Amino acid sequence: MSVSDVNPVPAVALLARPGAARERLREALAHADVQIVLEDDPTTLEPQALADAHPQFVVIALEAAIEDALERLEPALSAPGLTLVFDEAELAARRDGWEAQRWGRHLSAKLHGHQQVLPPGAEDEPSLQLEPGRPSPPPVPPKDEVLHAHMEQAQDWAGDVPADSLYTTPAPQSTFAEPVSLEQHLAALQAQTQAPAADAVEAPADDATVPPPVSFDHTAWSLVDEAADTPAAAAPTRHEPAAAPSFDTGRLSLVDLDAGLPAGARAGALLVLAGIGGPDALRRLLGALPTGLAVPVLVHMRLDGGRYGNLVKQMARVSPLPVQLAEAGRRATPGEVHILSDDIGVRAAADGLHFQTDPLGISIAALPAEHSALVLLSGADLAHVGPALDLAEAGAWVAGQVGDGCYDPAAATAVVAAGMVAGEPQELAQAIAARWAVDEDNGETP
Repeated sequence: MSVSDVNPVPAVALLARPGAARERLREALAHADVQIVLEDDPTTLEPQALADAHPQFVVIALEAAIEDALERLEPALSAPGLTLVFDEAELAARRDGWEAQRWGRHLSAKLHGHQQVLPPGAEDEPSLQLEPGRPSPPPVPPKDEVLHAHMEQAQDWAGDVPADSLYTTPAPQSTFAEPVSLEQHLAALQAQTQAPAADAVEAPADDATVPPPVSFDHTAWSLVDEAADTPAAAAPTRHEPAAAPSFDTGRLSLVDLDAGLPAGARAGALLVLAGIGGPDALRRLLGALPTGLAVPVLVHMRLDGGRYGNLVKQMARVSPLPVQLAEAGRRATPGEVHILSDDIGVRAAADGLHFQTDPLGISIAALPAEHSALVLLSGADLAHVGPALDLAEAGAWVAGQVGDGCYDPAAATAVVAAGMVAGEPQELAQAIAARWAVDEDNGETP
């Protein structure tokens, strides 16, 4: 029976060399309501001892001195159902006060599988994850109640509606028939105005002829004299049928589609930005990518110690794609992962992206938008949100990480709130594979 079956709290193993980093991580775990089943130095720990502790989570303080030890512990760390949580030892040793409390809340949320990372007493963060389904419509009152108020109002206002001056509704006792056309109604009105009053003139003689009612032919009315202004129609001219156009297929030639493309039009790339909590998210993203991509993968995760060579070794263990450190003067190779240090930027050329020395580091605006993608993982810098949205507006594919493993979701949440793609690192890797995976049979993208 494992430890998780007996204890309802998560079982955690802490692997760190003795020192301030280990003390800070132990304090964070003590406030996270977990059971520490093992605390040891990875340089002296045996793989079997780690397996016998049956942990559910392993918290590792990363530093250069334990790289070889992690390779030796790889069989135990790769056990099914085991979750690894990495933290920079130098960063953990300097973490104090509010920053230490914030890190502890995110670590507790990761170990307990929830998203409550606010201090006690604060409201829950609103969820930006869209939920399927059509929203419920507002309640509709019965049809009779809706119409009843309008019918009463119409009845009250009926007497104030102005009547038509040309038409008067006949009285019920009158035998006058309602005209069925404008001509009949005008003739009837004119007959009434021409009839003499009985008390003013004498009755006509029996043999007097009563003039017929005047009839108006409105079809002959016109506003202008069209006959005077319209010129005589020209005599029809007989035209010979035009000859069918003919094409000289002997002079046709194929156009080189790539010849007219601007420099860098095909120099696309997948840029991944990360920070606090990024190593775990980056491992999950790279581990789920296919064995071949049509674009290079550029990774920039700011490290306080600048040990990007160690990051290359860590990601090479899980990535199916080759992982190497980017160097100035070399070209970004499609289907390979390039780890960018803080002073490496890119420039677009006709044959792809080239790395160059840049004190400001990677510039998002330097990527060709139509052929590039940008993924913001946990800890990405908020300063990258504006350029990322500008790149998306120009045609790039932009996504942000969501879920329990996102310790610092500020930048990723901002791009998701702006309408960009959201998902766990594995889900984002699947979307990237559907867009840029290379068919191994013929070497083309699907």
